[in-house]
Amino acid sequence: MIQQVVILILGLLMVVLGANMLVEGSSSIARKLSVSEFVIGFTIVGLGTSLPELVVSVTGAIQNNSDVVIGNVVGSSIFNVLFILALTALLSPIAITRTNRKRDIPILIITIFLLIFMGMSKTIFGLGSMDGLSRIEGVIFLVLFVLYVIYSFVSDKPGESEEDAQEVKKLFPIWMSVIMVLAGLACLIFGGRFFVNSSVALARMLHVSDKFIAVTILAIGTSLPELATNIVAITKHRSQMALGNILGSNVFNILFILGVSAVITPMNFAGMNLVDMGALAFSSLIILFGVFIGKRNVLDRLDGAIMMLSYIAYMVWVFIKL
Repeated sequence: MIQQVVILILGLLMVVLGANMLVEGSSSIARKLSVSEFVIGFTIVGLGTSLPELVVSVTGAIQNNSDVVIGNVVGSSIFNVLFILALTALLSPIAITRTNRKRDIPILIITIFLLIFMGMSKTIFGLGSMDGLSRIEGVIFLVLFVLYVIYSFVSDKPGESEEDAQEVKKLFPIWMSVIMVLAGLACLIFGGRFFVNSSVALARMLHVSDKFIAVTILAIGTSLPELATNIVAITKHRSQMALGNILGSNVFNILFILGVSAVITPMNFAGMNLVDMGALAFSSLIILFGVFIGKRNVLDRLDGAIMMLSYIAYMVWVFIKL
């Protein structure tokens, strides 16, 4: 048991170190290339921190296990917003820019509802012979993902937020920034794996059920890179990077990871139900409501509390249904 505790602590230290290097390196790249921190958060950070989900989903697709793929993507996407973004807002309010309102948040909502429409078409709309994603729909998702990334860079507006207007204290050469980003991602991924493996081993030593491990430790473990990165980003007053990380991760999860997985093998949504998809839809709409209802373009601590309570309620439902 002592060995597993040591590995657990080592994994956490690697995650914290990796998150710090990733945020510092990404911020420096954003300044060097005159790109906003949101776009860097959406691309380099968001895509990088979603690598564990990509590995798990592609492996599940190769093994023709749709439940693993869909459960991983939907569960991680819900956790990203209702827990990680909620915790971020609780630590420090997140400023929402005009571009976030008009481009990024609406596109996330459209992406999620497109997934629900395509994936649950038989249950909700009575269309088709089964719920799921075909290879053609997987290709559509991949094309939409590429178009969104291109559009994000083309329509990017650096300097829109107060953070983008602030002077960067640490500006590294491009080559050093790239090394920091790659090293940070490596620490996040391997540190997260050490954390998950040691946590599962400790849980089994304590005779905790496999179902409990699956819905808690593994779900949190695959999103540990996003969690650590957001905490570090918000402590460094990089709320746009934190927001970009979450929105980017969710768009990446749905359009790219599910797109690739569906191309490998058609996805069956038999393991999903309306409550799961409803929680996914709610996780996107709550951001929109938080920004527009009686607000000043910010996700504040009240929004964070509502999202966190919503996640707790969803997890209670999941445990009841185990």
